[in-house]
Amino acid sequence: MGQVTFFAYDLAEASQIRRIESVRWLGHDVRSVSFRRRNMNLNFEPAWPNLKLGQTTNQNFLKRLGQLGRAVLRCWRERQFLDDSDVWIARNFDMLAMAWAVRALTQRKDVRLVYECLDIHGLFTRPDMIGRLMRWLERRLLSRTALLVVSSPGFLRAYFGPIQGYDGPVSLVENKIWQQEGSSQRPSAPRQAAVDGPLVLGWVGSLRCQTSLDLLAAAALHLGPKLQVVFHGNVHHHAVENFDAIVAAHDNITHAGPYKYPDDLGPIYASCDLVWSQDLWQRGANSDWLLPNRIYEAGFHACPSIAVAGTETGRRIAEERMGFVIDEPSVGLLTELLTSLTPAAIAEASRRLLEMPESKFRMFPEELESLLAPVLPPEARDLVDAAE
Repeated sequence: MGQVTFFAYDLAEASQIRRIESVRWLGHDVRSVSFRRRNMNLNFEPAWPNLKLGQTTNQNFLKRLGQLGRAVLRCWRERQFLDDSDVWIARNFDMLAMAWAVRALTQRKDVRLVYECLDIHGLFTRPDMIGRLMRWLERRLLSRTALLVVSSPGFLRAYFGPIQGYDGPVSLVENKIWQQEGSSQRPSAPRQAAVDGPLVLGWVGSLRCQTSLDLLAAAALHLGPKLQVVFHGNVHHHAVENFDAIVAAHDNITHAGPYKYPDDLGPIYASCDLVWSQDLWQRGANSDWLLPNRIYEAGFHACPSIAVAGTETGRRIAEERMGFVIDEPSVGLLTELLTSLTPAAIAEASRRLLEMPESKFRMFPEELESLLAPVLPPEARDLVDAAE
């Protein structure tokens, strides 16, 4: 059994909870060192040991630097909390910097440090002095880690390889659904869009992309009663400040609110004919390179996705035939696609998804175990086989 500590920027963030729970379910002894934000799951309390670092904020980087410094000192004072850990997994760069500083202060040279890069932040793609400094800092810390974990091959192809020159150990852990056996079942038949009803287009997950919001709102305005747009998930109001106003201004747009993962995924995707899966928040960089969890959730539940060509998401959907792709994120092209789709075309796309194996969309224990194997102690690597 491995002793794993997560350094988390927001313990209540849904993907963070999923990652920790998945490693716990594999049988590892897990704990966390974590901040909290007020984006989602405000009442969440972890079922594992957690060292609280206080509340942090979105976007305010200077304030966060001070918080990180104080957190490092707190970890040093509470260093016995970390004594038994074999592996420290730092999710995102600020947590990597913090974990490296704590490791240096506590002189834990035996700890294997893992950098799990969830997104390439805009600070790292800036062409100015600030961007060059951030990339230099990241390269320095990458040289001191035992493993880089990414969720999309686009991050390696477009950034870590050509820009950062990284050629060290890598694990690709895509944003697939994590759930215990029997938690949720795939549909038994392809979906059937209503012949005489409005087409239902969903946007599911963390709602933080202003460009996507504006595009979907424009499509709703253009198509009127022929289209029903439904948003499911937590709204990041710092990124989409006019979200409530847009929803209120359109009779055919609704926000169903936050949902419980993974229990609510089945009903949510069953209620949609299609889902908007493209992230456009940081076009030309991170948004072009990532693979969002939406494509795996939608694929598992046989709901076709819509994305934009020229992005990693669009390429995956086109190559795997997981839905439909438009050339540009324009209201004209989106509405043209939506009006051209017949119930038969949607049913055929849904049927193709159902024919794909679950492993395309769902993370199984042995897959995650093998991806963590490079940093786990030898006695932990036979865990899955022993359990079976």
